[in-house]
Amino acid sequence: MAKPILYSFSHSSCTWRVRLALNYKDIAYETRVVNLSRGETRDPEFLKVNPAGHIPALVVNGKVLAQSMAILEYIEEAYPEKPLLPKDLIQRAKVREICELIVSGIQPLQHRQVAGKYSDDKQKQLEWQDFYIHRGLTALERILTDCSGKYAVGDDFTLADCCLIPQVFNAEHRFKMDMSGFPRINEINKNLSELPAFKTAHPDAQID
Repeated sequence: MAKPILYSFSHSSCTWRVRLALNYKDIAYETRVVNLSRGETRDPEFLKVNPAGHIPALVVNGKVLAQSMAILEYIEEAYPEKPLLPKDLIQRAKVREICELIVSGIQPLQHRQVAGKYSDDKQKQLEWQDFYIHRGLTALERILTDCSGKYAVGDDFTLADCCLIPQVFNAEHRFKMDMSGFPRINEINKNLSELPAFKTAHPDAQID
């Protein structure tokens, strides 16, 4: 099997999720940078890779996979060593619940394009983003109180953690949110930060 190619941008949270899974499973891959800040996802050459104009895109033996959750599920199924989904069906469902809360319920609503459609006023955009991030993290904190261990679901690293790490980073560093009201999230994120996959997938460790 040829080495997978990941179309990536260092600070893309969607791409970060995929890097975490690849790195955790020790899967070698090639990185090709698509700079979001320069609008390179709209470049005609990249649109040949992913007509939706989104990253990440993962090329596997000439076939393009897009959308982070679809890619994560593929990685889990194609590389079953070091699983990212629990065997227990309830725990497995909780992992997917947390992923969906972040991927569908928080991240899209904080996106600058969405906030920009809401208002041209920068302050109103920030208020919009803060509202939806805070609402999502409040729900996540309650969910984690019931299902977390060392990590988001129990004591094993899962797909839920792949989604959690970039979201917490964005809340803290991009949106400068006060995270003091989310002690369980903070504790889990601290535990995750000690993993080698966290360090190698971090934006500061990328080639761009």
